[in-house]
Amino acid sequence: MINKALLVAQASAYAIAAAHNINVPAEENTASPEVLQRVIWIQSLTLIWMSIEVVVSLGAAWMARSPALLAFGGDSAVELLSAAVVFWRFSSPSRRELGEERAGRIAGGLLFVLAAFVVLTSVLTLSGHVAARPSPTGIALLALAAMIMPWLAAQKRQLSTATGSAALRADAAESAVCGYLALIALAGLVVSEVWMVSWADPVAALALLPLIVREGWEAWKGKPCCH
Repeated sequence: MINKALLVAQASAYAIAAAHNINVPAEENTASPEVLQRVIWIQSLTLIWMSIEVVVSLGAAWMARSPALLAFGGDSAVELLSAAVVFWRFSSPSRRELGEERAGRIAGGLLFVLAAFVVLTSVLTLSGHVAARPSPTGIALLALAAMIMPWLAAQKRQLSTATGSAALRADAAESAVCGYLALIALAGLVVSEVWMVSWADPVAALALLPLIVREGWEAWKGKPCCH
């Protein structure tokens, strides 16, 4: 069933990419049309998958009263917005040169929003205000996201180097963070369920804050290349 859903998502992504055929003058961007077309395809696939993540994770968080799933759902929502920003930036040649700085600042700002969200949910968990319930649906989604998001992040990092896009680089960082949070939330749910250690997943999530803030600041300043 999961494979069928991914095939449908991939087919939809190809359809969206085909509808945005890119033809960019050489003076606007040194990237080839094939590279720009792949950016549209990757962002289309991201939009489809992140929409699924947001709905399923937030629904599971509500049912299970899980702060880890809530944090992951919030991250998924930020990543969805970030992917939409980058899709907008690459979907029309007239927007690329003018929109790069704006898109980079928006994507960087979304990373700061994500950092604040992680802090809030982690503090709520550590203070004991919320008691999570088991969530098989949430665990299945987190396991799937832990595999898909690192792959998307790697593709976007390569494309950000090829296009010189700070916005795409920030979006790659958000995809990577989403994958890390999926692993952390998954480990947290399992550890909390088996060993009753409630502080494991919020502490690990807080450890990601330096990465999130650093990538957000670099995107805000418009640094185009990955280190």
